[in-house]
Amino acid sequence: MQDIWILGVYIPDRSQKIEEVQNLLTKFGCTIKTRLGLHELNDDICSKGGIILLELTGEVNEFRKLEKELLNIEGLTVKKMIFKQG
Repeated sequence: MQDIWILGVYIPDRSQKIEEVQNLLTKFGCTIKTRLGLHELNDDICSKGGIILLELTGEVNEFRKLEKELLNIEGLTVKKMIFKQG
């Protein structure tokens, strides 16, 4: 059974980085099983920053390539969780 990989990506200024991030996520679209975007939103505010959580599927070398390319985007913070399976 394959380990479960989750990448968390903090984007401090979505308006400045979202196009670059979106292009990268599209490039690795077949590696992303689940994508969840989180940001503060109410009637008075839509926050500049946000978090994207990615559950990955496929080959580990592709996971590492995606992580490396995300880390190469200036200003992003990328964190990884790996859940070991049996």
